[in-house]
Amino acid sequence: MRTTAIKSLLVSTLVLSTSLYAAEEAPKHALKTNYQMVYNEKPGSVDSLGKMFTQGMFYGRLRSNTFYYAWEEDNSGQNTHIVSGLGGSVIYKSATFADIDFTAGLYYSRAFFDNDSNPVNRLKPGKDTLSRYDYTNTGSKSMGVLGQAYLRYLGIPKTELLVGRQMVETFYTKSNDTKMIPNTFDGIVIASKAIPDTSIKLGYLTEQKLRDHTQSHSTLMYGDSSSSSSNNPTWSENDDTAMHKGLTYTRLKAAGVNTDAPLIVGDLHNKSIDNLKLDTSFYSVPNLVSQVMVEANYKIKMNGFSLSPGARYIKQFDNGGGAIGGATYKGTLAGLSGEVGGYKNADSLDSQMLAARLVAKFSIYKLNLGYSQIFDEADLITPWRGFPTSGYTRSMARYNWMANTKSYRIELVRNANKKGVYTDMFIQMSILHTDADETKGNFDENYYYMGFVQNIPSFAGLQWRLRLGYNDTDKVDADSLDGRFEINYLF
Repeated sequence: MRTTAIKSLLVSTLVLSTSLYAAEEAPKHALKTNYQMVYNEKPGSVDSLGKMFTQGMFYGRLRSNTFYYAWEEDNSGQNTHIVSGLGGSVIYKSATFADIDFTAGLYYSRAFFDNDSNPVNRLKPGKDTLSRYDYTNTGSKSMGVLGQAYLRYLGIPKTELLVGRQMVETFYTKSNDTKMIPNTFDGIVIASKAIPDTSIKLGYLTEQKLRDHTQSHSTLMYGDSSSSSSNNPTWSENDDTAMHKGLTYTRLKAAGVNTDAPLIVGDLHNKSIDNLKLDTSFYSVPNLVSQVMVEANYKIKMNGFSLSPGARYIKQFDNGGGAIGGATYKGTLAGLSGEVGGYKNADSLDSQMLAARLVAKFSIYKLNLGYSQIFDEADLITPWRGFPTSGYTRSMARYNWMANTKSYRIELVRNANKKGVYTDMFIQMSILHTDADETKGNFDENYYYMGFVQNIPSFAGLQWRLRLGYNDTDKVDADSLDGRFEINYLF
């Protein structure tokens, strides 16, 4: 079964890469390797309310995503499986009238898997092709959602104000549209470039809708039997892999903390000094936890070749969440103290991270040497699809921000660009070593990744992706192959 699936992925890849001619012009919209959309054509400004609607633009997308996950050893808790998703989206952007416009996006996904041989609770990355919560309560393998619905106001110079359901791209929050439906938030976002060489984004986000959810939910609350009487209540709220599972509805209620607390985020980027990029970000969930990140990258140019050393520091503040949920996002140590379960202070979320990297660029190639260290304090809490080790030691599906973890990664990238059209194939390869703390229930591992993206040269709106990750871990029977093949047609 495993050999057949791998052969099918490779054959499909070769078939899709045989076109010989270059695209004549950029498509209306395109998809970057990080899954963010690039809109090459946008509606303009109009002088009447009627034209605001009639001169808007539609953006269509058809999508197929197949996930093959092979375990070293199948057992009662894990089995090799294939899951596929078929769907797409239609996004409408209105023209701008009186400094106001709006965007609305409808998304659909239909999952294909056999629950008898591949139970839904054992699905790995393919679980996001459907809502597990809906499936176990209604039997539905489909999701149809209003993924975007927001107003935008442009009346302030070099500033935009967005209100409603939207993708929020900050350091801590990402759309992370790697499955079938993006991660979105309900709230208010203001983005400004009014200060020279500086961009600022602030968000007040009241709810989140994860990729495998059809309903919005709390930004930092884990469901339990008290929050829902339906089957699998833990899947009803924020059930992201990196969610702090100790911050349950019951525990928050008992502590007198708002179960629907907002997520407040902010980014600031500055390039006022030549070749130096300064970044700072923060988030806060009132009465629970907050973080601050600072980062600096300096580019040294040398006749077509550049070296960019960089460093990132994160400080996490316990604002009350540690006493409620514990120091680990596994949620198992609340109320304990001292040297218990490997955590020196098991009921505190105070923590820190330090990371460094050296990035070399030459022609279409980039080499990234990265290191990260999470201090031996608490796990970092960031379950909004923004990854604190991204750009340093983050590889596909790897979470390496548990306490007392050190990671080392070498990454080689070919043909990166910001246009979202890769008629010349994009290739990304990396090797990641994670030195984990076994006393906390984690394991050392080596992770090997290869990713390919290409737009068909004569048909730039059609793009295929193949991503392969192999995990070699010290945990018994836990070595695994994660294969993902995707086709996107944009029109």
